[in-house]
Amino acid sequence: MLIAKDRQRAIRTLRSWAISVLSEAGAIRECEEHGWMQDRADPHARDRAFQIARTDPPDGISSQAAGLAISEVLDSIGDTCPECPSSD
Repeated sequence: MLIAKDRQRAIRTLRSWAISVLSEAGAIRECEEHGWMQDRADPHARDRAFQIARTDPPDGISSQAAGLAISEVLDSIGDTCPECPSSD
């Protein structure tokens, strides 16, 4: 019996890999209306993303470089969407 498996998308850059890992770990989410990435400020999700970076970095990338990519993405995004009206 032939079983089809879901193929993971090809990751083209280390940044896109980091975004994918952070999203899968639940550390970031996308604004439903505008598409901006938002930091969920969940320390457990961040820990999961860093654990993935340490244990399963992309081929040819060290675990240190993978962890740095995760940090750089987290540092580059905020916890609110810049296009959504503020609730103040």
